Amino acid sequence: MSTRIRRFIRPAALAIAVLGLSALPGAQRNEGLLSGNIKYNSGQGVQPIFEGWTKNADGSYQFHFGYLNRNHVEEVHVPVGADNKIEPGAPDRGQPTYFYTRFNRQLFSVTVPSDWGNKELIWTLVVHDQPERAVAWLRPDWEIAPPGTGIGSGRDGEVAENQPPTLTLAGSPRLAVSDTLTLTATVTDDGLPVPSGRGGRGGGGGNANRPPAFDNSEFKATTPVNVPQVERPAPPRVTGRLQVSWFVWRGPGAVTFNPPAAGADEGKAVFNATFTRPGAYVLRARATDSAASTSKDIEVAVTP
Repeated sequence: MSTRIRRFIRPAALAIAVLGLSALPGAQRNEGLLSGNIKYNSGQGVQPIFEGWTKNADGSYQFHFGYLNRNHVEEVHVPVGADNKIEPGAPDRGQPTYFYTRFNRQLFSVTVPSDWGNKELIWTLVVHDQPERAVAWLRPDWEIAPPGTGIGSGRDGEVAENQPPTLTLAGSPRLAVSDTLTLTATVTDDGLPVPSGRGGRGGGGGNANRPPAFDNSEFKATTPVNVPQVERPAPPRVTGRLQVSWFVWRGPGAVTFNPPAAGADEGKAVFNATFTRPGAYVLRARATDSAASTSKDIEVAVTP
């Protein structure tokens, strides 16, 4: 998508538009499989997404970004550099280097000065030789509520008083790849918003991010080899007003968190993390009170 076209697509519309930008091999396109809405387990690119901007109290601005990994199974590592850079300025502006599957919204922000004007900030990602860009600038109708504040959640009356949880992390900064890392998240909160009585939020989210299981009787004879029957178990349901979840922000390989998310109404939540590859990792924890949220990182060196 060219910059000229992208300028006239709202951030929300862009997230919808890129969902359909799957590159189909010519043979499959000619066989009519386009109508089957092919989903790919691997081999596809990652689309960075500009999701809007907010103005800070000091007059500076924040550009907010997420991404769409078009793969349903393959998680991708792209180190900061020529294939993962933000311009102008230094290429490292705190963006992720490990990309989970499908949509991942409002993950990080980049601060620009108050005199930014009409300049553009561009995040470029190259995955499987497919370059994609997100172009951010101060278009007036792309101003959004600050991410993580809970504004727009339907509970705006409580948001004015509600403060995000505070989060403290503990865990060993160094371990062998064969070891298990114990992570402790300590959470404090102001008690807002008051629970609605409908129970804690689950971690399900339906099947939107489940790996594809191609089942179209009309085209069974030509089922793409790139779409095997793969299913992941549904994530466990997490209860409680305060919840903590973990994910890899930077690192060369996948990390398994057990549990992937947990309630923290009693003030603490303990997790075990196991690694697949040695290297330098940044693990990110997010704590939420069901409206506002806060995130913190812990750096871990994993030796062979």
